[in-house]
Amino acid sequence: MNFIELTRALVDIESITDNEGQVGAYLLDYLSKLAAGTGGRVEKMDVAPRRFNVLAIWGEPRVTLSTHMDTVPPFFASREDPEFIWGRGACDAKGIIAAMIGAAEKLLAEGVKNFALLFVVGEERNSAGAAVAAQAPRGSKYLVNGEPTENKLALASKGVLRYEVVARGKMAHSAYPELGQSAIDALLDALEAIRRVPLPKDDLLGPCTMNIGTLSGGRAPNVIADAAKAEIMVRLVGDPEEIRDAFTRAVGSRAQLDEILSIPPVRFQSVDGMPTTVVSFATDVPVFGKSWGEPLLLGPGSIHVAHTAEERISKREIAEAVTMYADVVKKLLARA
Repeated sequence: MNFIELTRALVDIESITDNEGQVGAYLLDYLSKLAAGTGGRVEKMDVAPRRFNVLAIWGEPRVTLSTHMDTVPPFFASREDPEFIWGRGACDAKGIIAAMIGAAEKLLAEGVKNFALLFVVGEERNSAGAAVAAQAPRGSKYLVNGEPTENKLALASKGVLRYEVVARGKMAHSAYPELGQSAIDALLDALEAIRRVPLPKDDLLGPCTMNIGTLSGGRAPNVIADAAKAEIMVRLVGDPEEIRDAFTRAVGSRAQLDEILSIPPVRFQSVDGMPTTVVSFATDVPVFGKSWGEPLLLGPGSIHVAHTAEERISKREIAEAVTMYADVVKKLLARA
C-alpha cells in the first residue's frame, strides 16, 4: 500500500479521542505483517479499555518515530484531488503516520535497523498514551515526534495552561433580579479581569496568548442564572507561575479558578542542514519527557488547516516526509 492509500485508509477510520480502538487494531495488523517479513516485533501498550498504543521495533531501538492516532471531532471521511488528501486527521496526524511507516519501509529496504515506530492515543486531550509510554522506555536515544510543521524542524513549541472558570449564583425570576444573583454576570466580570492581565513575551517563541474557548450557563432567558462556566487556554512561552498568580488575583472571589492542565514550553534538538521553524501549539513531548530520548519535532502538513473543516495534506509533502524521516533516523543513529 502506498502512502496515499495508507493515509486515506487511516483517515476513513473514525478515531476521535477515546475511540481509537479501531485505528489501533488496523495499525497493529499492518505493522505486524511488516514486522513478520523484516525481523521486527510489534506490541500493544494498553492505556484504557479498547484504547492502546502501538509499538513496532526493529533491532535495539535508538531512534523512535512517534505521533498520535486520535483526532478532534467532528469526523469526516477522506477524499483527494491531484494535490491534496482531505479529511479529519489528514494532516493531524494520519498523513504523518503514513509517512513514518513509509520511512520505516524505506529504511528496512536499505538494511537499516535499530529504530522504532510508536503511535499513541489521547494527544488531542490529555496525552494519556504518551503518559503510559513514558513509563515503559525501551532505550531509545532520540524521539522524533510528528506534528504538522510543514516539513521543517521545530526549534521550540509553546506550552499550555488550561483552566475552567466556574461561577455560582442564585436563581430568581428575571423580572425580580434583586432576588437572585447572576452567575453569568460574575463569570463575565471574572473573564474581563483575566483579559486585562498582561502576558509575557519570549524572544524565540513570541507572545503568550490566551483564548476563551467555551462559555456555558444559565437555564432560560427569564431565569437569573445560578451557574456558569468558561474554559480558557493559555499558550505559554515560559514559567506559568506568574500567570497563575495574576489570574488568581484577577478572578478574586467572583468565581472558582480550576487548573485542568499545564504543559511547559519545549526547546528541541536540531539537525544540521534542515530548515527550521517555531510553533505555537503543544505536543506529547513534555509528557514523554526524556524517557524515549532527546526530542525533535517534525512533520508534513500545516497546523493552520488542522482542526478545521478544510483539513488536508499535500501529497508532495507526505512523499518528502518519507525521505526526510528516513534521513533523520540515519543521522540520529550515527549520533547515537
